Amino acid sequence: MTTQTLEAQVRQAAGAPGVAIVDLHGDITRVAEEALNAAYQQADRLNPRAIALNFGGVEFINSTGIALIVGLLAQARKSGRRVLAFGLSEHYIEIFKITRLVDFMSVYADEAGALAGAHNWDFHI
Repeated sequence: MTTQTLEAQVRQAAGAPGVAIVDLHGDITRVAEEALNAAYQQADRLNPRAIALNFGGVEFINSTGIALIVGLLAQARKSGRRVLAFGLSEHYIEIFKITRLVDFMSVYADEAGALAGAHNWDFHI
């Protein structure tokens, strides 16, 4: 299997102030660390209430990729931000359940659901 280099673009959610979206395209493996962290930092600089990870363009996530996502969750927790995910395949939804990532991030089917969920939640530290 050929690994697709991860590309990540950050955007402000249209019509949803306080939410930054990170659109992910490629594979989330060891080689994705720099791109994933850079995109998260760019999103964080927008000072959003929540950061939504769009996995719609992700084909493959290995165990190292799961660890990278856990690292993002730790960063978000330190800064008091909520992390949302959408666009995951059924396979990766199951992986996120097995690895208990769903205990630390809300998973939605699509962007509209994630944006609605972002605004129906109060974060208390």
